Amino acid sequence: MTRSRWIPGAVGVVVLLILWEILGRTVFADAKSVPPPTAILGQYGRDGWEFYWNNARTTLREAAWGWLWGNGIAIVLAVAFVQVPLVERALLQLALASYCLPIVAIGTVLVVLFSGDKPKIIIAALSVLFTTLISMVVGLRSADRTSLDLIRAYGGGSWTQLWRVRLRASLPSLFAGLRIAAPAAMLGAIIGEYLGAENGLGVAMINAQQAFLVERTWGIALVATALSGAAYGLTALAGRLLTPWAARS
Repeated sequence: MTRSRWIPGAVGVVVLLILWEILGRTVFADAKSVPPPTAILGQYGRDGWEFYWNNARTTLREAAWGWLWGNGIAIVLAVAFVQVPLVERALLQLALASYCLPIVAIGTVLVVLFSGDKPKIIIAALSVLFTTLISMVVGLRSADRTSLDLIRAYGGGSWTQLWRVRLRASLPSLFAGLRIAAPAAMLGAIIGEYLGAENGLGVAMINAQQAFLVERTWGIALVATALSGAAYGLTALAGRLLTPWAARS
């Protein structure tokens, strides 16, 4: 049954690649804006493994640190919101404002204020903070009311409810947010590299565009997409292993 679920997806990918190859060699052949997959593979061979890995390693490091900091701050804030409602009224609007701020606008300020990888890490952290914050708050407040009342009846306070019931109840919702946060952190790191960096996927993409290397530009974009998809899949797998009691569709 599990194998049969993968068959339609695999067939769809093969059909998409075939159509892409045909369109790249016919409709877009003159414009050269959409190279066929075989041309992109050829560019991979000419560039070599080290070109992509050296740039991907930098972006992955920035995205990973941003993911950790952004999600860590989001989880702490979510716990504070649930335990101290006054904190939520004071800080939720600030968190929403950080989510709505144009990354390009705030990124230029961060580049001036910080050096090294810090601007990219901060942008990656801002890209994930609000999503994880809302997911964690929803999860904490989805705890079973009967269990909460039982702890209160035995003399437990709000922190006992948090430790015994709320944290466990929040895990499925939290991992739903973390799945979205993984590719969002990658995107934030790449955008941060657009604003100024020495290497990384964003820098490599800018250089390829300026040199009119269309195949390399597409190749870098596909590498970034594959890494984001892998991060999403690994987070989903971790959530599945750590929350076996959660309902499955």
